[in-house]
Amino acid sequence: MCRGSCERGASVNARLVEIVERDDTRAGRTFDLVVLALIIVSLVALSVETLPGLPPAMTVALGLIEAVITVLFTLEYGLRLAAAERKWRYVFSFYGIVDLVAIVPFYVSLGGIDLLAVRTVRLFRVFHVLKFLRYSSALHRYRRALTLAREEILLFLLAAGILLYLSAVGIYYFEREAQPEHFQSILHSLWWA
Repeated sequence: MCRGSCERGASVNARLVEIVERDDTRAGRTFDLVVLALIIVSLVALSVETLPGLPPAMTVALGLIEAVITVLFTLEYGLRLAAAERKWRYVFSFYGIVDLVAIVPFYVSLGGIDLLAVRTVRLFRVFHVLKFLRYSSALHRYRRALTLAREEILLFLLAAGILLYLSAVGIYYFEREAQPEHFQSILHSLWWA
């Protein structure tokens, strides 16, 4: 009944998976490089946007760049969702959430919310940097290494925390009379420890 159209749909989906999910094909590598370039442009635009005294034309250009990149990231999100075998699993996966949090602030800022809320929501644009994690095999190896060495790392952090606290106590008792404005309490001394 749907023989021809089902086969075409399956081949379109297979091609989509090849482009969006696989990095061992030319199309997949090209897709990844385009997304990485968009991430870099987005982060540079975000940084330039914070410069004081920007001319109005530059502010408009940066807003346009943000809009175009967000639309492209939205398209990427849609493609990844379409390529995912289990849609809800992708939506609630780490990368699915990062992808969504990276695009939602733009659309929220279009909704006419008060300025402080818009600035707060736009802060989430820094989540674009987390999109880099998807493209780094070294980071994937690092995550595996962290998982394997979890107990040792926790022990190290505990020992470092204890040493930091003991240093703060020592600094507090030995330095508070010489510099009372800096060492008002052990908690203040933690800053210097």
